[in-house]
Amino acid sequence: MQKRFVSIWFRQLLAEWQLIRRPELAEVPFVFSAPDHGRMMITAVSPLAFSFGVEVGMRAADAKAICPGLEILDDKPGRAKKLLKGLGEWCVRYSPVVAIDEFGMDGLLLDISGCAHLWGGEREYLKEIVSRLKSKGYTVRLAIADTPGAAWAVSHYGKLTPLIPTGAHVDALLALEPDALRLEASTLTKLRKLGFYQIKSFIGMPRSILRRRFGEDFLLRLAQAIGTETEVLVPLQVPVPFSERLACLEPIKTKVGIEIAVTKMLESLCKRMQAEGQGLRTGILTGYRIDGKIVQVSIGTSAATHSISHLFKLFELKIDQIRPGLGIELFVLDAPKVDDVQIAQEEMWTSTPGLDDQSVIRLLDRVAGKVGPQAIQRYLPATRFWPERSVFRAASITEKSVSSWRVDKPRPTELLKNPAPIEVMALIPDHPPKFFIYNGVRHLITKADGPERIEREWWLDQGEHRDYYQVEDEQGSRYWLFRSGHYGGDEKYQWFIHGFFA
Repeated sequence: MQKRFVSIWFRQLLAEWQLIRRPELAEVPFVFSAPDHGRMMITAVSPLAFSFGVEVGMRAADAKAICPGLEILDDKPGRAKKLLKGLGEWCVRYSPVVAIDEFGMDGLLLDISGCAHLWGGEREYLKEIVSRLKSKGYTVRLAIADTPGAAWAVSHYGKLTPLIPTGAHVDALLALEPDALRLEASTLTKLRKLGFYQIKSFIGMPRSILRRRFGEDFLLRLAQAIGTETEVLVPLQVPVPFSERLACLEPIKTKVGIEIAVTKMLESLCKRMQAEGQGLRTGILTGYRIDGKIVQVSIGTSAATHSISHLFKLFELKIDQIRPGLGIELFVLDAPKVDDVQIAQEEMWTSTPGLDDQSVIRLLDRVAGKVGPQAIQRYLPATRFWPERSVFRAASITEKSVSSWRVDKPRPTELLKNPAPIEVMALIPDHPPKFFIYNGVRHLITKADGPERIEREWWLDQGEHRDYYQVEDEQGSRYWLFRSGHYGGDEKYQWFIHGFFA
């Protein structure tokens, strides 16, 4: 696939941002200024102030002299980058790879490879971005080219079409001035002293001469612009390997329309995952509304799957949560978490496959979609002594146990997370309790069995062992009690309740 890039230049970013916040300033010339070596320097100029001759880089005192009615606003460090970050996150609807232009800190760079056709071609793609940003109050210049450097050059210094055909980016650079290569001021001064006022004046010169005259940074910028050196963009959001985008010819406002969009994206996404032996574990559906707002729902699966019908049923449970407003113009379906799909060998004589049965797994996924994944937990046995440490939560429905459940000793149906202290009357030394008081209620014990001694895990902590008893009160309820430590002497002991039998 031929790589294509877009450069978006916000010509008056801070000024237009201020006009959006304070429309009353449209009739007032104003600038932003910041201290620089003890002087207040102009960092941004409004259109009206620019018409009076005020420019960026001018001293605030000189600007005030040129334009007496000038309003000077304080600029804050990092404000432009913060604005660009917000605009870049909004532009993710047009490309998954959006980066801030770090050179001028007044624009964005987009990798649009494979994206423009969603809007009917590159020309319509440019018109869409320009018109949408203009409706928000920003005046921009855009350009499309084969490299980020060439797109940047044409958007900032181009005089003709902003749409550079594939393979024509070098020719588009020739007539531009050296400033279009994003060079340092000292390098530009050297070029002008030598009479190089256009890129074509030196682009054909030997690299050794250019390196000796202007240095490696100059060669790097030139190579990035013409495409002999790859320029890596640092995206604001890391693209997801498995992702599908669907631009809508008309804004989608109905549930049926959303379902059709989800189905189309799932068909493409699952086909790619199946070809690579991957299955979805987490899916995120994002809708970009025409009013600029973003709506999002997510699903999760107990096991990796690329079944279109199953994944659609999970999203179908969440569609009612989507508020399309005036309409959704772009859908993005991401699979940020995927796993290898294990194809289990089926046996005709196996009638109870349990959790290996895909229908059981899909049922659990649908239940989780309705009541939340936190409502479904799976536990496996752990090789530990203490009862509260003898189980652990499985990471997935397919995780296998490394040990077997202990069945030689009875265990309560409900185990307290932490044993609760109780008051007990018992004979000594090893007799079970006669009664105990728990939560203010006195339970008279009629039957008891025990003790079962469970030693403390000495390699983890120090302390007493436990003597467990199964007891039944006069109501027929059964409990699991234990005494921590021995009777007698100066040794301390205490009774606890740890569980309830069915």
